[in-house]
Amino acid sequence: MEISRARLKENFRAVQSAAGAGVEVLAVVKANGYGHDAAICAMALVEAKARWLGVSDVEEGARVREQLGESVTRLLVMCGMEQGDASAMVQHGLTPVVWTVEHVAAMERAARASGQRAKVHLEIDTGMSRQGTQVGEELAAVVERLSASRWVHCEGVMSHLSSAEVAWSKITENQRENFERGIAQVRSAGIEPELLHLGNSSAVDEGSTMGWVRETAKQIGAKAMVRTGLAVYGMCLPVEGPNGKTKKGSLAVKLKPALTWKTHVTGVREIAKGTTVGYGATFTAQRKMRIALVPVGYADGFRREASSGIGDGWVMIAGKKARVVGRVSMNLTTVDVTGIDGVHVGSEVVLLGEGVCAEDHAQWAGTIAYDILCGVKGKFVSRG
Repeated sequence: MEISRARLKENFRAVQSAAGAGVEVLAVVKANGYGHDAAICAMALVEAKARWLGVSDVEEGARVREQLGESVTRLLVMCGMEQGDASAMVQHGLTPVVWTVEHVAAMERAARASGQRAKVHLEIDTGMSRQGTQVGEELAAVVERLSASRWVHCEGVMSHLSSAEVAWSKITENQRENFERGIAQVRSAGIEPELLHLGNSSAVDEGSTMGWVRETAKQIGAKAMVRTGLAVYGMCLPVEGPNGKTKKGSLAVKLKPALTWKTHVTGVREIAKGTTVGYGATFTAQRKMRIALVPVGYADGFRREASSGIGDGWVMIAGKKARVVGRVSMNLTTVDVTGIDGVHVGSEVVLLGEGVCAEDHAQWAGTIAYDILCGVKGKFVSRG
């Protein structure tokens, strides 16, 4: 698993440019950096001048904080908190996302015990029905507790778009309207947030929301922020148009994948016409073939759906496609190298990289690139 620090930095700067002047970019390193190793990615992104990183939970935040050392980079814990996490949030200098009175109360107790005021970001549910407090009575109770607190400061107000990759989506429009109502309710309680954010990589890539975010933040004297994960690692979901067709957005075309996943051939053999390959004998050679054994399978994140006859996946050997033959098994996969000269034990195999991207894997498996990247496993190596 080779991680290119240079590409991480280039992608981060491309996001900054696309998001617009004055927009703070939070680089998401949660879920172990989307399968890219959070420690390597966090350090590279801080070198690229990222002032905010997003982590999954308090444990991941503590590990990243330890890796960064004395860095002043802020860490936003994006996936909520249990009340028992509050002390560790304060101890490790983490900023939690909160949306209940109980969250605020727990942070108050921890902040008071430490003698230092805690900052939080308040999440408003605008249509995901996942995290966040609903506009109205629920939000009123939370902001009442926040506005009265001596120990907890509401630094940011946020939400999350469910359909950011859909161009000019009515769903997104409704979410923006709900967010506006929520912001008004927060401010009516005397809270003036310094940061507003609701967009992810697709929001920057699709583009129609970013101007609204910048203008809304400007109107209340706040700064707009965007939370980008997938784009930092070199890709975006396709933008869906009103006709149902998809295309690459304006940001996606500027990005380069930061991860290359490699292994080596562990065996090569010739098989005769009529020979079956793999579990269930699902593949039968229609001619004399040369096949190579690759020591990777679904236990390593190379999906079973890449099997021939299902997703018809491939790997790259010597710059050429080597198609999967038979079923992908737990730790082994066989590929066709009949037309590739010079393949031998030890030949390099590219599982993700030039010629075979996460979107390809996602198409074989009927899923999305996020799922693929978070599932791959290997030994991480950092390169420039």
